[in-house]
Amino acid sequence: MKKWLFCLFVGFSMLTGHTLATAQTAEQSAATVQPTAVASGADASIPSPAAKPAPAAPSAPMVVASTTINAGDTAWMLVSTALVLLMTIPGLALFYGGMVRKKNVLTMMMQSFSICCLITVLWVVAGYSLAFTPGNGFIGGTSRLFLHGMGYENHGDGAQLTVSHLAVTIPEAVYVMYQMTFAIITPALITGAFADRMKFSSMLLFSGLWSLVVYVPIAHMVWEPTGWLAGKGILDFAGGTVVHINAGIAGLVCALVLGKRLGYGQEDMAPHNLGFSMIGAALLWVGWFGFNAGSALAADGRAGFAMLTTQVAAASGALMWMLAEWRVKGKPTVLGLISGAVAGLVAITPAAGFVDAVGAIWIGLLSGALCYGCVAYMKVRFGYDDSLDAFGIHGVGGIVGALLTGVFAKAAIGGNSGSLIVQAQGVLTTLIFSGVMTGLLLWAVDATLGLRVNPSQEHEGLDLALHGERLE
Repeated sequence: MKKWLFCLFVGFSMLTGHTLATAQTAEQSAATVQPTAVASGADASIPSPAAKPAPAAPSAPMVVASTTINAGDTAWMLVSTALVLLMTIPGLALFYGGMVRKKNVLTMMMQSFSICCLITVLWVVAGYSLAFTPGNGFIGGTSRLFLHGMGYENHGDGAQLTVSHLAVTIPEAVYVMYQMTFAIITPALITGAFADRMKFSSMLLFSGLWSLVVYVPIAHMVWEPTGWLAGKGILDFAGGTVVHINAGIAGLVCALVLGKRLGYGQEDMAPHNLGFSMIGAALLWVGWFGFNAGSALAADGRAGFAMLTTQVAAASGALMWMLAEWRVKGKPTVLGLISGAVAGLVAITPAAGFVDAVGAIWIGLLSGALCYGCVAYMKVRFGYDDSLDAFGIHGVGGIVGALLTGVFAKAAIGGNSGSLIVQAQGVLTTLIFSGVMTGLLLWAVDATLGLRVNPSQEHEGLDLALHGERLE
């Protein structure tokens, strides 16, 4: 394990070493994008390929006159925010809860719900500021700690709502909340990899630390204009790298560090209630429209394209997984169908606002096939216990989607035709950074609280052993 972490650390150092001088310069001259008023019917979410951030001091106020706020955009983003929150509670809670054994159902649901509560507070305290305010190439500033200065500001002509420099047509409060829902679901996805065996206290500590130490820097690097990968031109419309590759590789590291479940490969560990999982998958699918179409940050044509490609990729991924499983095992299953749909949704996430419907079909088909191959063969070949296939679906699907975004992106849709090399650099950076930091965090948590429940608790089931409750 120590050798593995050391190799990852060396790889990350080699990847980022040549950028240190650039990053140091960026820290001294971090730029703030100066927002401009957006006309109420303009499709301003499509960026100009030649647009460059205007340099400004890091402490420059991120405020625009409230007259730029668009009621239609705000209404759409309020709906999108609710849809993305729906993905975690109850969507992911049901999806994961149905796939574990009966003695651990409540534990899985409680993990999703408690992570929602924990990350909400951490996002307000520090997460938002460190992710989405100007800073250096790897982390943002501190101007919005505890959301300081957000809300209303008086400029002599009356109180005006603050807006983020990244979303000038909606109140900043809405943007904070929207991005919070992404920060919530990402660590919640990881819980599927270590289902049935991590202490609840350790899960909470790990999730909180991981959100601040891993998720926040990746989000800043990819989505904030002063971020290192953003400066290179990476395309990640709604979180292929930030959410899915990030959570997927973290899940794989968790599975490797914690080891296999007791009886893995010998006892029946079939899902307890696939009805729960089917309902959860349906909620994830519907919520994903807020995830992807909402990432346009406006009620415009690009949001419409993102919604269309999301639907097409999900359907294509579901059909491909079902057909592959049908061909190999002789029977199509509910679990395979919903897994394929989620794989297609994961893969289209980075591409949704950059590709057309044909590109979405290819992304869905390829993700369905490759994610099925990982779950059915690679996991067996290497012998790791990724309980609910967090890496097999989110990690592999995110990698497929991020790379194919560089292949299928169309400038006419998203303003950028993409680069496979830049996309690959983003994928590699996320894999190495998240993998190394996740391993270090798990080591720290294990040294303080311990990671795994004892064998008797695992045998009894975490619902009763850790929470004193169980389903009848």
